[in-house]
Amino acid sequence: MNRPFSELPLVTVASIDLPPAPFDAPLPDDPSAALPKDGATQQVSLPQDPGGPITAEEQLKIQERQRVLGVMAAFNTTIDRDALPLSPAQKFQLFFKSQTDPWPFGLAAVVAGINQADDSPAEYGQGMEGYAKRLGATYTDAFIGNLFGNAILTSWWHEDPRFFQKGTGSATSRVLWAATSTVWCRRDNGSWGPNYANLAGNLIGAAIANVYYPESQRTVGDTITRGLTVSAEGIVGSEVIEFWPDMVRHYRRKKAEKLARQAAQQDAQSSAAAQSSSAPAAADSKP
Repeated sequence: MNRPFSELPLVTVASIDLPPAPFDAPLPDDPSAALPKDGATQQVSLPQDPGGPITAEEQLKIQERQRVLGVMAAFNTTIDRDALPLSPAQKFQLFFKSQTDPWPFGLAAVVAGINQADDSPAEYGQGMEGYAKRLGATYTDAFIGNLFGNAILTSWWHEDPRFFQKGTGSATSRVLWAATSTVWCRRDNGSWGPNYANLAGNLIGAAIANVYYPESQRTVGDTITRGLTVSAEGIVGSEVIEFWPDMVRHYRRKKAEKLARQAAQQDAQSSAAAQSSSAPAAADSKP
């Protein structure tokens, strides 16, 4: 569940036509409760057949097409609390699908540009060489962290690498639910427990990064800080994914209300114009 570079949108709601709003089916507040089967496995932005997928492979194929705003990959996400567990091979498949998607490359390019502007780390220098080093380091950070946090350790410790959205309840409960996904996850046997793979994967990725980071960035404090920073970024990504459907519905409702007002105004104007045009004709017809 390490998601440092794959779940933060770069564009605004108003800039694109949105897909049909998901999460129309109500969800239970209890994460272990079963969902209804009539559309309950609907995902971030992709509607599916009412019967829902019947195998883990079919579920995975649906998840691998999920995007927010048609751009941000949201493959490690599901709304189905009854989603079948993934095999180790499927966990690796989901990891490679996520990391070879254009989204993490594009986001890494933006982050590298920000670091270039801040001249961080200064040892990388400036120019194309400095930017290439920052881009490579940024993407490699995400790749290694996700490799351990979403594939290797989740397979070894039988943890599910996906974020299970809550979807209903108070805003506070949903904020806390998304935030705790960094430290709490579902296991392959359906139970819930500490998210060891995510936390350990973040720290392992930060430690391996010392191989290609400048010497000034290789202290124990820097390593731990990088690992915790990635965990914090994962919380932000989970919050975005949790509340994105609500933002879609809010936007669509406001758009529908605006269109309704415009239609009413046009009808009123047409009616007034018709009345004004009929008045002279009625006057001319009098003896």
